Amino acid sequence: MQDYFERPYRPCVGIMLLNADNHVLVGQRLDNMVEAWQMPQGGIDDGETPIEAGFREMGEEIGTTKAEFIAEHPAWLDYDIPVELADRLWKGKFRGQTQKWLLFRFTGEDSDINIATAEPEFQKWKWAEPKVLPSLAVPFKRDVYEGILAEFADLL
Repeated sequence: MQDYFERPYRPCVGIMLLNADNHVLVGQRLDNMVEAWQMPQGGIDDGETPIEAGFREMGEEIGTTKAEFIAEHPAWLDYDIPVELADRLWKGKFRGQTQKWLLFRFTGEDSDINIATAEPEFQKWKWAEPKVLPSLAVPFKRDVYEGILAEFADLL
């Protein structure tokens, strides 16, 4: 296994999905033992644009793509996963993720959201006020969430 600090970051897309009240969809992961919530996210497949990956990941994680694209964060945001977790995930190939964050407006009804997907990732979901997102997240994602909020502040 490659040394942790020599590993690359996994290219990923993150989804900030706003409802009509400007609250953000967050889910509690199935595999997480702590009370932490996150916005949907996932890998970008070869040949896929971030926006294509965003819609695909929405469908895979929350069972709907009823959304309109609003904005894309101009930068890739990186975070390191703790070593013990990075060694288990992706067979130790990556040290964390580099994410392109996308802002979407949800156009469906709450009943359109279905986290019981073919490969479920979340045990629960809810709408949260944007300002509380960093406090809901695992510690290693908090800086990324603060960066997203700063970039999209005028659109929230």
